[in-house]
Amino acid sequence: MKRGRKTNEANSSSCEDTAEKESKRHKAVQSPDWANLLQDIILQVFQYLPLLDRAHASQVCRSWNQVFHMPDLWRCFEFELNQPATSNLRTTHPELIKQIIKRHSNHLQYVSFKVVDSSKESAEAACDILSQLVNCSLKTLGLISTARPSFMDLPKSHFISALTVVFVNSKSLSSLKIDDTPVDDPSLKVLVANNSDTLKLLKMSSCPHVSPAGILCVADQCHGLRELALNYHLLSDELLLALSSEKHVRLEHLRIDVVSENPGQTQFHTIQKSSWDAFIRHSPKVNLVMYFFLYEEEFDPFFRYEIPVTHLYFGRSVSKDVLGRVGLTCPRLVELVVCANGLRPLDEELICIAERCKYLSAVGLGECEVSCSAFVEFVKMCGGRLSQLSIMEEVLIPDQKYSLEQIHWEVSKHLGRVWFPDMMPTW
Repeated sequence: MKRGRKTNEANSSSCEDTAEKESKRHKAVQSPDWANLLQDIILQVFQYLPLLDRAHASQVCRSWNQVFHMPDLWRCFEFELNQPATSNLRTTHPELIKQIIKRHSNHLQYVSFKVVDSSKESAEAACDILSQLVNCSLKTLGLISTARPSFMDLPKSHFISALTVVFVNSKSLSSLKIDDTPVDDPSLKVLVANNSDTLKLLKMSSCPHVSPAGILCVADQCHGLRELALNYHLLSDELLLALSSEKHVRLEHLRIDVVSENPGQTQFHTIQKSSWDAFIRHSPKVNLVMYFFLYEEEFDPFFRYEIPVTHLYFGRSVSKDVLGRVGLTCPRLVELVVCANGLRPLDEELICIAERCKYLSAVGLGECEVSCSAFVEFVKMCGGRLSQLSIMEEVLIPDQKYSLEQIHWEVSKHLGRVWFPDMMPTW
């Protein structure tokens, strides 16, 4: 009897142990780790908060402060720099900058520096931060001056030294925006030596210390480059052919700024048609964007033969002759913006553009004079594909066929939507 009782007690104890383990396992399955779950929720909330609100929230408790310093929140950051003594604009607090460099420099991946005033001191502060990012591995870097000249006021050696720190330590840089900076050919060679396999976007308009050979070095070795923006003086037949080589991926976006500050003092070279042809054969879907800021007498080298431009912007007044050549030489044109022309209406030129530019879908004519009849005919030929169309009412010239009151009905009919011309502000 004793042996049976012991056996029953042992079996009972074993059953209780099994039941207790099963109960604990069931609770573990049913009950989440609330501490970790709460932290994940806070992290998601913090990602939507502005930096200042996030910093205030981090003072609520230790757990929230821990979330505030999690690496995921510091992968993307924009440093805003100005001189508080002379400006009321926003700026990143110096103590926060120190904290970022001390605790999060190795977490930074997507970084921009926005100099929101034109002071040399703010640009120097940006360079000082750059020079301390020795543990970083950036994927994108943007240096932005909202008020020029900023970075161009710095000694070139100081700027290059700071930028080189990032080029050397970031082995996976894919996007670089360095417009209006004193970057030079040797620094581009450092960039290529360390990031040739990863660089996909390079935006560097108005960089006077870079030569055609410097940008050609980038094109020759960065075969994954998909987007490029530069000034026309850096464009060459050799560069287009390098971008068209079999090793190079198809370029998706090429922006060219054609700028003249002093009329008559800038000599513009001509790109061979064969180079453009090779380029467009290799990258048939590329967006070729060209911004022109030239005086009338400087347009002679341009639009003399067919070029594959898709987006064309004229920031200064252009003549009837130039716009007539646009219609004859730009069959891939998708968007055309002209700020103004001379005193002669552009009737024939607009009709030519409508006839030859079969992909045109956005047009801005600003203060270009056009007769009402020619404008209606232009819209009729382009049809509903014109998703954007603007012109000032003051430059439309009424004629025997259409008055200003009638034109918006006719244009609306051919566009398939309600349309009105723009009007000059009265204030």
